[in-house]
Amino acid sequence: MADAMRLGFPVKVMSRPDLKSNDTRRWQKNPHLKTSLEYIDAILDHLARHKIRMYRMSSDLAPYATHPDMPQFHDMVAESDAELRAIGEKARRLDIRLSFHPSQFVLLNSPDPELTRKSIWDLSSQSEMLDRMGLGPEAVVVTHVGGTYGDVEASRARWAETWPTLPEHVRRRLVLEHDDLRFSAADVLWIHEQTGVRLIFDYQHFWCLNPAQLDMVDTLRRILATWPEGIRPKIHYSSPRTELRELKRRDRKTKKLTKVLLPPVWTGHADFTNPFEFIRFMRDAQGLVFDVMLESKAKDLALMKLRPDLLRYAPDVAACFGLTSSDAALLEAEEEALEEGTEGALEEAA
Repeated sequence: MADAMRLGFPVKVMSRPDLKSNDTRRWQKNPHLKTSLEYIDAILDHLARHKIRMYRMSSDLAPYATHPDMPQFHDMVAESDAELRAIGEKARRLDIRLSFHPSQFVLLNSPDPELTRKSIWDLSSQSEMLDRMGLGPEAVVVTHVGGTYGDVEASRARWAETWPTLPEHVRRRLVLEHDDLRFSAADVLWIHEQTGVRLIFDYQHFWCLNPAQLDMVDTLRRILATWPEGIRPKIHYSSPRTELRELKRRDRKTKKLTKVLLPPVWTGHADFTNPFEFIRFMRDAQGLVFDVMLESKAKDLALMKLRPDLLRYAPDVAACFGLTSSDAALLEAEEEALEEGTEGALEEAA
């Protein structure tokens, strides 16, 4: 279904350990973007077999491409132009939405101009890859505001001041996400008003950090409205971990390590998505259109578990993602393969 919302997952294909997400060889072995793109080509085939239409590529797709002390790797994106173009053509043909989400070390609001310069270089490289793939404006690079440096308002203002200095191709691709500890949805909405940057709504982050006590659905609607008409927004969704945390601490008297059990930290992501919370969220958001990047720790396994759960518990929500009773047999076969944990079972199910 062309208009159906998409479900995606980031980077690691946990159902297929043989499918690598990027070239992880050390610099001495001369890793290259071309090798990473061979891996992406195989991942796209896997996604198509399982009707998964969204995927976040590794931020290390081009190894050492922006390492300041390794100029031998700096031209690899340009050297891979033909391969990038081929991957983009394949993604478009399969209707698979691609994106990047650089690491937490990419900071556009740092007081250190050198760190900001390096961050812009990283964003520029990833934006260039999406451009060379020939992908449309739905293919984005997601970033966070950065550090607070003791002053939230000054730090978010510094991000806004950096925005007009970014290369044009970075501004076209960059989208800004609120986080769970430092910058809330209200903060990124303020930055949008100053810059026009598109925003990402994150469900778990919203509940972890909302000092302005914004309404969830209204905030979702406002964030989705930062995307131009005709360009589908995407959001991030995850459930919090609920299990006890097991840690080792040194006893002050005996000096021995002892096991302690602690309650969960609600910023932690669960391995899988709670289907009942997700159904409630989607029904609250009825009438709004967006794609969903699942940020569960179990990656594609979580996605493959959620889909049959939606058909089982909420066919109306399943329909939003193009899932109907005709998909039940395939999704149930995938679910059985997940429960068996048999290597290769998922491919047989497909």
